[in-house]
Amino acid sequence: MRSGRGVFTRRALLVMAVQAGVLGVLGRRLYNLQVVDGGHLRQLAERNRTSKRLLAPARGTVHDRFGVALADNKVSWRALLMPEETTDIPAVIERFSQIVPLDEHDRARIERDLRHVHKYVPVTLHEFLSWDDMARIELNAPSLPGVLVDVGSTRLYPFKGLTAHIVGYVAPPNEEDVVKDTTLSLPGMRVGRAGIEQTQEASLRGEPGSVEMEVNAVGRVIGEIDRVEGQQGEDVRLTLDSVLQQQVLGRLEDRVASAVVMDCRNGEVMAMVSTPSFDPSLFDSGVSHAQWNEWASDPRTPLVDKAVSGLYPPGSTFKPAVALAALKSGSVTAQDRFNCPGYYDLGGVRFHCWNRWGHGMINMREGLKFSCDVYFYEVARRCGMDPIKAVGNTMGLGVKPEIELPHVRSGVIPTPEWRQKHGFHWNGGDTVNAGIGQGFVQVTPLELATYTSRIASGRNVQPHLLRATNDQISTMASADDVPKVDLPPEFLDVVRGGMFAVVNDQHGTAPKARLDLPGIQMAGKTGSAQVRRVSRALRESGHFNSMNLPWEYRPHALFICFAPYDNPKYAVAVVVEHGNAGADEAAPLAKLIMTDTLLRDPASDVRPAAPGMASSVVPNAAPPPAGAEMPSAPAETGTSVPTDPPVAQTQPEPGAAQ
Repeated sequence: MRSGRGVFTRRALLVMAVQAGVLGVLGRRLYNLQVVDGGHLRQLAERNRTSKRLLAPARGTVHDRFGVALADNKVSWRALLMPEETTDIPAVIERFSQIVPLDEHDRARIERDLRHVHKYVPVTLHEFLSWDDMARIELNAPSLPGVLVDVGSTRLYPFKGLTAHIVGYVAPPNEEDVVKDTTLSLPGMRVGRAGIEQTQEASLRGEPGSVEMEVNAVGRVIGEIDRVEGQQGEDVRLTLDSVLQQQVLGRLEDRVASAVVMDCRNGEVMAMVSTPSFDPSLFDSGVSHAQWNEWASDPRTPLVDKAVSGLYPPGSTFKPAVALAALKSGSVTAQDRFNCPGYYDLGGVRFHCWNRWGHGMINMREGLKFSCDVYFYEVARRCGMDPIKAVGNTMGLGVKPEIELPHVRSGVIPTPEWRQKHGFHWNGGDTVNAGIGQGFVQVTPLELATYTSRIASGRNVQPHLLRATNDQISTMASADDVPKVDLPPEFLDVVRGGMFAVVNDQHGTAPKARLDLPGIQMAGKTGSAQVRRVSRALRESGHFNSMNLPWEYRPHALFICFAPYDNPKYAVAVVVEHGNAGADEAAPLAKLIMTDTLLRDPASDVRPAAPGMASSVVPNAAPPPAGAEMPSAPAETGTSVPTDPPVAQTQPEPGAAQ
């Protein structure tokens, strides 16, 4: 009996020891699970129940000086894929494509995004969903784990082509963008590709937010747990007046042209139009190959902002700069008189004046008033190109404007040294041709507006478009902070007087630019810039009329002006490609644009009511009357038109001399 009880007792103890050991192991495991690893396991369990993803921030908006939206956001719907919520991504994408078709571009983009983003970052499958698309996706939700319909935003440009070249446009980021900044892979993120959208990208983009959602076993969203909104990009306010911009476009109509309106006291750009233009909203969803080819093959170059990228010979609008250079160098005084018999002989080559009958003995004011080529041939020869270049640069010509836009080009004021760098010899004919704004001289319309503003105000104004960011006014808005140009005031007075005579004196070259506003007078300068050589025989025959040439061979028409004359406030530059004569085509347009500007007076910062659009019909060009300027004549030898491009051309430019 004792031995049986002893065996039983030993067995019971053994069983109890085993049980205690098992319970100890279980307790230890439970302790580890609940105490040691409890926090980590709770996080894993929470991840199975929730899904967290980043949110693209709302892009900042762009407004004109009076708060009118030029670039805004509107709601759109899109389909997203959460990579961490599906085990077979290719199969899900294939099933989705059977519901909402995906083209090759979409598939390539999705594959790229999946390579570069973390699993918790959603990937856009398709944007701009219709109601039918969303209904089909929701109906097939059980077979699409990780796919959800989300609300996003798309970029809205209310004025379309009116402000396309200034505001620019946004487009989906490419692979290079995503490699540099992975947050750009977030659904709805866009990158500025042109205009203000590009240069102010850092301010407009904003900071991403996040959202935490409750999901079921197959990854479908049950509800939203928490949301942290992203920080919207900063709002940008421009110096532009959208109503004046519309008026300027109405004046230019369907011409291939550009016009700039600037506050000549501080450099604020009130309007800047380049025609034709394009619809920037098309880039948000992707431009078709057919549309791109249409734009790229259009000889009128709608994608090029002619105001800042178009290079044109300035023609006679360059003569005030030559006059200032001669005065500053001391080579000519305002009272010096030179005879114009209608031609100028130099080194066995004859250079013609636009008036083949000549202007007689004239001084500087009269030289500007009549736009006499012979007078400025002689002035340029006496002065030389280095002083002309120096003063031209001082006045804003041949210098890249520091404006908040990409792809801004600088003009060219050639010198013998510049010519030698291009492998050619400089001769006296090059100098006299440059004296009338022909030959190798090239400028942009924005440079012309800056140049005119500096003549008018005597201040070193810098053109700019950015007026305020998040209502913080730019320091460039005050005219008192703008330094004066490095030229004696009496020299500027001489040139201003000559430009006044152009518009207001009898036999000036721009009577069609004379303002009809009581008590307000305008000063200006005409310009007609040839794009091809005219032979001496044809010039002297008396039967040459450039209006009879094919459109692409006609001279460009230019006009620069400022008003009011006694207290300058606004400067205007107009360039009409192949418009023939500045006096007949560009000057009447500038008059209308200046009249619109003075009546609206956007610089007063008092928001005026939008007026009805006045008639923008400009009479057809007629044979020039007595005193009207004809295109400046190059030499018979052809030295006035360069055979080698003055600057590297990345794409054909409408105003480049050929």
